[in-house]
Amino acid sequence: MASTKAKILNLVLKVWRQSGPKSEGKFVEYPAKGISTDASFLEMLDAVNEHIIADGGDPIVFDHDCREGICGSCGFMIDGQAHGPLRSTTVCQLHMRHFNDGDKIVLEPWRAQSFPIIKDLMVDRTALDRVVSSGGYVSVNTGCAQDGNSIPIRKRDADEAFEAATCIGCGACVASCKNASAMLFTGAKVSHLALLPQGQIEREERVLNMVAQMDKEGFGACSNTGACSASCPKDIDLTTIARLNREFVKATVNKHNTDQKLGDG
Repeated sequence: MASTKAKILNLVLKVWRQSGPKSEGKFVEYPAKGISTDASFLEMLDAVNEHIIADGGDPIVFDHDCREGICGSCGFMIDGQAHGPLRSTTVCQLHMRHFNDGDKIVLEPWRAQSFPIIKDLMVDRTALDRVVSSGGYVSVNTGCAQDGNSIPIRKRDADEAFEAATCIGCGACVASCKNASAMLFTGAKVSHLALLPQGQIEREERVLNMVAQMDKEGFGACSNTGACSASCPKDIDLTTIARLNREFVKATVNKHNTDQKLGDG
């Protein structure tokens, strides 16, 4: 049986350092010595920061929270790839066993106009929150919870809704897209509610409002290169973008027809 004993790596990090959104940034190199291959990428950064602080320096700033690949807080470019070289993985779940001794690793923040840099590798992703707030909700009656089987839902619809709902809003899709498009994110948020009975009341209003907010935030257009889906840690499929387009066209036509009827009346 092959040995699973952890190995020790000595690396060099080339990190983007920027003190604020209006400051000039630059790459700075830091040694990362004695790193266990069992460590996660963020644990490696913690160790590097401990040495920086011990030397009287300013630690590298990066987003993180649950460190379980659930919350979507972490995220930056590793050697030009969102969340790093391993597919279907967030930065916090990426382990150092996927790197080699002596590697020079380049770390950059998400690069998108809609994600202004706060400091170093941390960016402001509240634009995604505003997209969700514009329509990512349902109208339900308060009171006792219904039985889980009281609303029949086709298995195919339920499966696709659950798949879309796995989006954690990390922003990797935006950072990977050459146009900084948020279509995959918005498509996922629209899809999982449009597929369920509970989401039908606001269905058309939802997609119109969320697309309008997405455009207002300055996200780019989709050119169907697929970079967004390839970098998504939850493997959100490109079909969610197709569904978003269908939902938007249908809602736009229906709104136009309704406005015409009201005008004629």
